[in-house]
Amino acid sequence: MNNRTTVAAILAATALSLTGCSGTDTGHGPGDAKHTVTPKVAPSPGWSAAEKAAGIPPKPTGAKRAQLLRALAAANPDVVKYEDKAVDAARNQCAAINGGAHKLEWIASQRFSYKDVTTNEAQGKQINEALKGLDFCKV
Repeated sequence: MNNRTTVAAILAATALSLTGCSGTDTGHGPGDAKHTVTPKVAPSPGWSAAEKAAGIPPKPTGAKRAQLLRALAAANPDVVKYEDKAVDAARNQCAAINGGAHKLEWIASQRFSYKDVTTNEAQGKQINEALKGLDFCKV
């Protein structure tokens, strides 16, 4: 058996073993027609409890979004060619910043390189400084 086949078999077995593990127990038995999954916390529009727990701030709107895009453009004008991607990348970069990740400049350079946009580590450092300076990453 080659490595690809072995990995595929392990992944398939893992997927099969996890079937039925999703959801939460509502106290109803498996034969009960009322067996449903309900969220414990209703997520706010544009920001879920999981995102907050991961250190990801809510999606900025209005003036806050414009301020974020200007700060990102100051570091690398190309990243804002795709505004929604830039905002999502900034929110996700906050998870790395808030989580105390190492190599933040490299992470930012990778996160803000997409489609025809390339970001280097020096620009990644500027992006991180901008996100911190704006207090954008506070959750």
